[in-house]
Amino acid sequence: MRPARLILPVLTAAIAVVLAAAPGAATEGPPTDREWREVFSEDGSITKTLVPVAPPSTETFRTAAAADVVLVAGNGRPEGRFDLVFVGDGYTADDLEAFSADVRSKWAELSAVEPFRTYAYGFNVWQVNVVSPESGVDNDPTLGIDRVTALDMGFWCQGRDRNTERLLCVNETKAKEFAALAPGADQVIALGHTTKYGGAGGSVATAAGGNASAGQIAVHELGHSIGHLADEYDYPYNQYTGGEPGEVNVTKDPNGAKWSQYLGQESPDGGVVGAFEGGRYYKLGIYRPTSNSIMRTLGREFNLIGRDAMTKAFQAKITDPPPAP
Repeated sequence: MRPARLILPVLTAAIAVVLAAAPGAATEGPPTDREWREVFSEDGSITKTLVPVAPPSTETFRTAAAADVVLVAGNGRPEGRFDLVFVGDGYTADDLEAFSADVRSKWAELSAVEPFRTYAYGFNVWQVNVVSPESGVDNDPTLGIDRVTALDMGFWCQGRDRNTERLLCVNETKAKEFAALAPGADQVIALGHTTKYGGAGGSVATAAGGNASAGQIAVHELGHSIGHLADEYDYPYNQYTGGEPGEVNVTKDPNGAKWSQYLGQESPDGGVVGAFEGGRYYKLGIYRPTSNSIMRTLGREFNLIGRDAMTKAFQAKITDPPPAP
């Protein structure tokens, strides 16, 4: 399989960004040696935490990574489809069957959620069989466990964050290099060979491959990268004082006029569309359309505004027609 140019998505809020640069943020930002990472709890709640920036790598990366590429679900040309690429870490040659099962499980979970279910025909799903020398990931089951793996995945954000055990970080440069072996890569997800719950947001989203609950992380992350949706949780700031946010699912207007055509309608995530205070990392001064969507809590559905934004993005990207029956 020939290498291809890696097309990276624009992650609205899930990437490790300095929130102090956002409109309305506090004037004092984090130190330059720290970055924000999105953290997912097993109960579905989502927050952000500051972690030390990974030190510059002293390794010389290969010009082309070597790994087999497997088509898990194929529905057409990469140019007319959305290409989702899974890479794995901590899977030895003997573990690749488990990696295949983990990829298929995560794709099944993702494609069961609307509007992915409706537009599943428009996805090409790839797995890149990255082989690690040792099985497992760092700091599993406890902090201080080191394993030699291809992508350097580890809990406690590879040991950089001693406060957040479930924060599963990866060497994103290496993950992207392997993902580039697929014919297209609109979103890269790295699965760690572990059953322990964990994951993280970033330019490469991560999830525990063998944990049944971790697939919801991919749903949330694709809400950012495909629908350009804002996070709807209200951590870590208090009062929002900036301008009108650009994302369609948050507003500073307490009347929710931004989504006026949806007001009062039933929403897939429960209840009706209105204006609920708190979102985009602020408790006050900013509003979301519904009480609790997937952009606020894992395991939920997209709200009506988010689902429509995802649908429009799918229709723009998935330009080839469905395959013939």
